[in-house]
Amino acid sequence: MTHVLDRPVRPAPSVSAAGRAARRRALLEWIAVHALGVAAALFFTLPFVFVVLTSLMSDSQALSRDLIPHTWEWGNYRKVFDTPGFLTWWRNTLVYAGLGTVLTVVSSVPVAYALAKFRFRGRNLSLMLVISMMMLPPQVVVIPMYLFWAKQLDLSGTLWPLIVPMAFGDAFSVFLLRQFLMTIPNEYLDAAKVDGCGDLRTLVRVVLPMARPGIAAVALFQFFYAWNDYFGPQIYASENPGAWTLSYGLESFKGAHHTDWNLTMAATVLVMAPVILVFFFAQKAFVEGVTLTGVKG
Repeated sequence: MTHVLDRPVRPAPSVSAAGRAARRRALLEWIAVHALGVAAALFFTLPFVFVVLTSLMSDSQALSRDLIPHTWEWGNYRKVFDTPGFLTWWRNTLVYAGLGTVLTVVSSVPVAYALAKFRFRGRNLSLMLVISMMMLPPQVVVIPMYLFWAKQLDLSGTLWPLIVPMAFGDAFSVFLLRQFLMTIPNEYLDAAKVDGCGDLRTLVRVVLPMARPGIAAVALFQFFYAWNDYFGPQIYASENPGAWTLSYGLESFKGAHHTDWNLTMAATVLVMAPVILVFFFAQKAFVEGVTLTGVKG
């Protein structure tokens, strides 16, 4: 018993030592997280940097072991712009993406508003139909839609078979907007109706200003889809070079300049640049809109 009592008591670790350990652990966690972030950023950024650097090389240096251009050939972009049809592809793509985005947003917002805020018989069934349309592969309806637009309406060789259907809404856009509108409290709508606003005025004056992030997300999704669409223009506009878009025209450009990789990379940069700039300036609204769509179901 005396041996137990006489045993020296080990002093408890000081608070400062525990604090240093906690700070060291936090520092290691910070380094690990940021190292993973930097690695992921390099994984996605380096291919784009390679494309840009190759687009500024001469014909003899492109795809060689040298990664930095010996001479910065900015004239490659001028050569791409001077390619017959390239500016026409730009114009067609802007019309397709811009007009299609506007039509999709205008037609999808009222449907999403009705599914989110109105109570009517068959609302859940209507929502299930929207979700079912999202699951339907577009290749399933390619043949009947082509026969309708090309044979019945004689619109083959144009982009109108791709633009006009956007005026009737898009299932994914309706669902995404519906999820976002569900996060808007009904008290705002009730207050607007007490002040004498009808359903349409409530939508325009109350709902739309509060739904800007969700609308921005839908608009960006649709714009990116139309800008990068290759399948649709190949089906409907391939027979008319005057109706080609950038995505389809780039394939023709690559075939004509299959040995001029610097020009091919320059054309690729010019196709990607608008999408990157749009996302760069609208990423805050885009991320906010996508994030808030899952808050309430």
